[in-house]
Amino acid sequence: MRNHVLLVEDDLDLGLVLKQYLEFSGFQITWFSNPLDALRNLETLEGIQLAIVDVMMPEMNGFELSKAISEHTNIPFLFLTAKAQSIDRILGLKLGAEDYIAKPCEPEELLLRVKNILKRGQTNKPASIIQIGSYRFLPSQYQIVFNGSATTITEKETELLLLLSQNNHKVVSRKEILEKLWGESDYFFGRSLDVFMTRLRKYFKDDERIRFESVRGIGFKVEFPD
Repeated sequence: MRNHVLLVEDDLDLGLVLKQYLEFSGFQITWFSNPLDALRNLETLEGIQLAIVDVMMPEMNGFELSKAISEHTNIPFLFLTAKAQSIDRILGLKLGAEDYIAKPCEPEELLLRVKNILKRGQTNKPASIIQIGSYRFLPSQYQIVFNGSATTITEKETELLLLLSQNNHKVVSRKEILEKLWGESDYFFGRSLDVFMTRLRKYFKDDERIRFESVRGIGFKVEFPD
C-alpha cells in the first residue's frame, strides 16, 4: 500500500510539480489548492499519514489549517513557506510541526524529508503503559493520562518523552537527542527541541516530583519518581 500524503499548496505550478514528483516516487497524493477545501474534505480522506502544508495561503494560512486539522487527527505536518524568518519556524514548531522547509525547494529534498518523517513514524512503539509519577504515558496511543483525562500529544513529543523516560536520572546530550529524533543537529532543530521540552514540562506540571532539567552546555536530565 502506498503512503498517503495530503498536500495543500495554492501555487498551482508548484503544487502540480510536487504532486507529480511524489506520485512518481510511489506516494498517493491528495492535493488541494485551497485550504478551506482541504478542511471541508478532511473526513472523506482515509489513511493520511502526513500533511505538507504551505504557510502563506489566502483565506486561511497553513498554521491555522494545521491547528484545525489537529483537532480531528494526529497526523504529522511538514510546512512549506517562502519565508525564512525564525518567527515562522518557531510558530510552526509550537504547533507540532515535524519539519520545515523554505521555498523554493528542490523536489528531491522534499522527498527525503517526507521519507524521513514517515520512517520515524513507522518505528515500533511499545504498547505498554509507562507510569510517570501521577501520570500514565501511552506511547502507542500518543496520550498522557492524568486524573482520568487524556491529552493527545504529537508523534515527535512521544518520541522525545520515550527517549527521556528510557534515560531516567541520566543526562542526555542535545546532540544525541537531535540526531536520534531529527537526524541532524542544526540551529533550528535545536530551537525545536527547546519548544518540545517546554511543552513536556507543561504536560506534567501537576506533579511536583517530575522534573525536566536543563544541563547547561550539555543537554537534559529528567527525574521521574521510581
